[in-house]
Amino acid sequence: MLEAVLAGNKDAENQEHSQSISELQAKLEAANAEPLAEWEKAKQLAMENEKLKYRIAHLVRAVKEADQK
Repeated sequence: MLEAVLAGNKDAENQEHSQSISELQAKLEAANAEPLAEWEKAKQLAMENEKLKYRIAHLVRAVKEADQK
């Protein structure tokens, strides 16, 4: 009977540890996902910025050509 009580206590402790580990893993995954999402967002903004720079350069060139005519 004592063995059953001790085994039950160990099972409860193991379950608590497993739950704590699962919670920590979930928090770690969430923490890792956030910087990745921010990096993707920054990458998209950089690409859009390059496109806008190209369009501005093209428009400036078109205005200069129109002024010369």
